[in-house]
Amino acid sequence: MSSSLLSSIRHRLEGYSWLSDLPAMLCWAAVVGVLGALATIVFHRGMDLLQELVTGRSGSIVGVTQSLPWYGRLLFPMAGGVVAGSLLWGAARFKAGANSDYMEAVAIGDGRLSLRQGLLRTLSSLCTVSSGGSIGREGAMVHLASLSASAIGRFTSFNTARLRLLVACGAAAGVASAYGAPLAGAMFVAEIILGTMTMQALGPLLIAAATANVVMRLTGYYHTNYAVLNVPQIGGLQVLPFIVLGVLAGLGAPLFLKILDFIKKSFRRTGLPLPLRLGLGGLLLGLLSIFVPRVAGNGYSVINSLLHSHWAWYAVVLVLVCKVLATGLTVGSGAVGGVFTPTIFVGAAFGTLFGQVVVYLWPTLSPEAYLYTLVGMGAFLGAATSAPLMAILMIFEMSLSYQIVLPLMVACVVAYFVSRGIAQVAMYEVVLVRERDVETRHQLRDTPLSALIKPAVTIVNTAAPVREALQMFIDYPVKYLYVVDENEMFQGVIAQQDLTSMLLNQGADAQDRKAGDVLRLDFVKPLQPDMTLDEAQAHFVNFVGERLPVVASSAEPRLLGVVYKSSVLEKYCALKKSIDASGEVRLDVRVARPRG
Repeated sequence: MSSSLLSSIRHRLEGYSWLSDLPAMLCWAAVVGVLGALATIVFHRGMDLLQELVTGRSGSIVGVTQSLPWYGRLLFPMAGGVVAGSLLWGAARFKAGANSDYMEAVAIGDGRLSLRQGLLRTLSSLCTVSSGGSIGREGAMVHLASLSASAIGRFTSFNTARLRLLVACGAAAGVASAYGAPLAGAMFVAEIILGTMTMQALGPLLIAAATANVVMRLTGYYHTNYAVLNVPQIGGLQVLPFIVLGVLAGLGAPLFLKILDFIKKSFRRTGLPLPLRLGLGGLLLGLLSIFVPRVAGNGYSVINSLLHSHWAWYAVVLVLVCKVLATGLTVGSGAVGGVFTPTIFVGAAFGTLFGQVVVYLWPTLSPEAYLYTLVGMGAFLGAATSAPLMAILMIFEMSLSYQIVLPLMVACVVAYFVSRGIAQVAMYEVVLVRERDVETRHQLRDTPLSALIKPAVTIVNTAAPVREALQMFIDYPVKYLYVVDENEMFQGVIAQQDLTSMLLNQGADAQDRKAGDVLRLDFVKPLQPDMTLDEAQAHFVNFVGERLPVVASSAEPRLLGVVYKSSVLEKYCALKKSIDASGEVRLDVRVARPRG
């Protein structure tokens, strides 16, 4: 009965096309925002419940880890890894007709997310995070929010474009709920996933993120992650060290991503099945946490400690190296989550070290060292994600300090350009795919057409009799003949349909007429050799034939040959393959698609 009722409701909703119009999307975005916040709350409660069941206490991952005996620190992440790997193995067994990753579903897919795979992957992430995995817990929250948005859109039979936008709204709501940063949540999706800042897309994202933030506030789950009070004004020469910090972050972020990919490849070479691989990663992480328990979890408590207390430089170096290794072991073993939050941690430690050096060398001019911690977080994040605007807003919203916006802007932008200049590496593969597509279009604009010109054999002179054109149509399977004068200047074309019609109406007498009498002057617009492939493609879009003539110039229309539509497409495909291959060489890594 319930199934038939749902089918009836769904069928009725299909008849209301206005439900997927753009104004209605704002209402749907608000609904998705509520669900995104609830998904975040459910995941948090699930973490507390799982920790309570296994360890008898819940709360900070680092605190729970420190409370365990040495064998508990060793076995808990190993057991969590085995269970998480088993759940991922089970998810892979389902042959889903939809995407398992929300970024793919929005950027290159149809917005459909697999419900069974999504839930199993979320449970897998829950096990990894709760047992101390050094990975972003926010990835599963964002995926869960996107999954609920996809389910709503599929139930109401949204078209592909609207479904993708709705799933994007779910992702924005998830990021806004997880980080308490609605502006950055919307910008995360717009800048990284959609690759557009148009209001038609950004508007619903902002509504979803704002609604999620309101729900988090109403339920008491909102808090400022890294609140810093009484931040001094920064200006003048004080900005100079932040430029250097941006350069160093731009150099360090690609290296961090390459280290993670190296560890991941090392795990794959073991040939172990997924449950054992994640169990091995958990075991090694547990071994590390026996000596340095602060590496457990996403690093939230350690960042707050770096911001509000003094650390010796060697302690910062130790926790930084161990955290990179811990994140590599967790992500490299195949755990589902992401490196978004661990990247913020690495940036915080990196900025703290840099700040200590600057304060030591320039004590009279440098601001407080914790400001370098905050800016280091943003610069490292902007360089790793290739989204500096999102990184600026993220750190601003998580610290609620306007005074750091100026150095943040400088450091994040410098870090982004340095990172993109030295390596084609990004945390999210969709960014690289989009950049390669842009590069392909640039190549098409710059590649000259002259290399594709082929000889034209279906040519008749204006003085030739029509019977000669008729014989050429018999000999060659073409629709048009090119007509030139005695100086080989292009005059126009003779269309097969025109010639056939004339013969039917005028009979055999029409064969004695001249080709110049029956040509079409402006029916075909010729190409020129200095045109690019992009321009040639635009001509072919508006032309139904397979080939177009090429003339020397508009002032001197001497016929040089023809260019075939298939040749343009072949060149396009060859360029794309070449760019894809060169992108893989420059990247030299294929970082797992992190979602945290």
